[in-house]
Amino acid sequence: MIMVPVRVPRVVGVKVTAFALGSNETVPFVGLLTPVIRNADGKSLSAISNEMKDLAARAKEKKLKPAEYQGGSSAISNLGMYGVREFSAIINPPHATILAVGASQRRPVEAEDGSVKFVSQMTATLSCDHRVVDGALGAELLAAFKALIESPVRMLV
Repeated sequence: MIMVPVRVPRVVGVKVTAFALGSNETVPFVGLLTPVIRNADGKSLSAISNEMKDLAARAKEKKLKPAEYQGGSSAISNLGMYGVREFSAIINPPHATILAVGASQRRPVEAEDGSVKFVSQMTATLSCDHRVVDGALGAELLAAFKALIESPVRMLV
């Protein structure tokens, strides 16, 4: 997922240096926090995963510094981990976009030979602040995300 801002550089109009990733954390008596992974475009998936786990744990303990949850450009909301099939996420300013990721489900689809086969599919919905990202650029971002999800090895090279 990290390569998306690099491959669609016009989405935020400037080079992405801070990209808010991972599940939004709901902290009692605080509300929703979105930890920010800075310079994500230059980090490996394993480095991002490790950093997100650390930030999420510290968010739940109410130990995040403001600099660790302020200043992101985009966010990802994953309600799919709770079994939610699809939803529309609301942008949390100053973010320009938020990607809503739904649960994967086995669904029947028509194969090239006309037969029916079952495949795993998920729904992803992108919300855009049209002052920064118009519909065409949002579609490019979703297309790049789709290409990476359908061929995840591309995220490793």
